[in-house]
Amino acid sequence: MTATTLIILNPHAGSGRAGEIWREIEPTLWAHMGEMIVAVTENADEVARHVEKAYAVGVRRVIALGGDGTNHALVNALAHFNQQYAGDSPMIYGNIPVGTGRDWARGQGMPFTDPMSIARWIINATPTPTDVGKVSFNPGSADQSHEYFLNIASAGLGGEVAKRVNRMPKRSWTFLEATIRTVIGYRPQPFEVTVDGQEWYEGDAYVVAVANGTTFGHGMKIAPEARTSDGLFDVILVKGVSRLTVLTALRRVYNATHLTHPGVLSIRGREIAIRSPRRQSGGLIEMELDGEFSAARDVVFSVQPKLLNILL
Repeated sequence: MTATTLIILNPHAGSGRAGEIWREIEPTLWAHMGEMIVAVTENADEVARHVEKAYAVGVRRVIALGGDGTNHALVNALAHFNQQYAGDSPMIYGNIPVGTGRDWARGQGMPFTDPMSIARWIINATPTPTDVGKVSFNPGSADQSHEYFLNIASAGLGGEVAKRVNRMPKRSWTFLEATIRTVIGYRPQPFEVTVDGQEWYEGDAYVVAVANGTTFGHGMKIAPEARTSDGLFDVILVKGVSRLTVLTALRRVYNATHLTHPGVLSIRGREIAIRSPRRQSGGLIEMELDGEFSAARDVVFSVQPKLLNILL
């Protein structure tokens, strides 16, 4: 009998929390979800190979227990498969939240503290067509490439925060501490932002967040009105105001009242292009994609409507 579910497990994710959660919920998942293949991996680069092997034997449901790197790799692998085999039945993605941020889970109302609540949630979840973001790096150049993200991508401050977080021990306040430290020493960057072919913003900014989901940075509700199946990004930009203004207004991101702040702009669109006037001198736009650091001279974000079927 062909296995129906592939489990991608990084047992060391979340400071070993992933392995603990798996040991607790494994019997329940076997009892209610049927046969499973468990692929243990500590390397995000192995994820695509596991998905390819599973797909070849008819597996169409994949559930991940891992950190940002594992989940980012899995979203990219599944987006590739669902586009390559568009006429076939799509792969279904389920995420059991592990790690420090767990912001996709927060935004979707998923439980993420009690393992048995997590197990019951994933067992009863329904495959739901969900938008995915595609990021094109340096489009039109010899070194152009692309990646996908599920939740939120942010340029500017977010890239530096991602680097800091990846260097720090994992603990509850890591993202807030990293954000505050970064703001204190960060200089707003010059950006040119185009939305659906129309110039929208030109000037210094701390952050340009391109949001499919609502929440990032361990509970920051940066795009509280975002919807994951509306075919649109919510774009949130924090202008180059003073550091003191940013720090004193930071709490408003947690209670989702920041959109009315005079230093914050927002818009919706299907394609977002971000460029830096410094690109001619080799300056890069630093960013994070679902918590993973990246950088490029120019970037274009485009919505891929309902590309993934996600257990929600």
